[in-house]
Amino acid sequence: MIAEDVETLQNRIVDVLEDSKAVDISVLDVADVCSFTDRMVLASGTSNRHVNALVGHVVEELKSEGARPLGVEGRETSEWVLVDYGDVVVHIMQKEARAFYDLERLWSDLPDSDGESAGDP
Repeated sequence: MIAEDVETLQNRIVDVLEDSKAVDISVLDVADVCSFTDRMVLASGTSNRHVNALVGHVVEELKSEGARPLGVEGRETSEWVLVDYGDVVVHIMQKEARAFYDLERLWSDLPDSDGESAGDP
C-alpha cells in the first residue's frame, strides 16, 4: 500500500501533481507543531477546471495504489480544495486564493521536506 510511510505518500502526491502540471508545488513538514498531520503539500492550479483536474488525478492515482483520502473539501467552488490523507494533507488552490491565504507565510518558520525553512529562498 502506498501509505506505508509519510515520505512515500508525500512523494507520490508530488509526483502526481507534477505529472498533472500543477504550479508552485511545495511541501511543509509540520509534524513537530501539528497534531492532525505530518506534512502539507501545497500546489496551485490555473483555473477551477485545472484545480478540479488536479484533485481528481491525485485521488484516482492514489486510490488505484490503495490509498484513499479521509475526506475532500472544497470541490464545489474549486478555489481551494483540501484532500486529507491523514499524515499528509494536500491543499490545491487557484493562484489568487493561494496568494490571499499565504499558507507558506503562516508556516514560514517550519522546515520543509529538504530541512530548509519554508521562508528561505
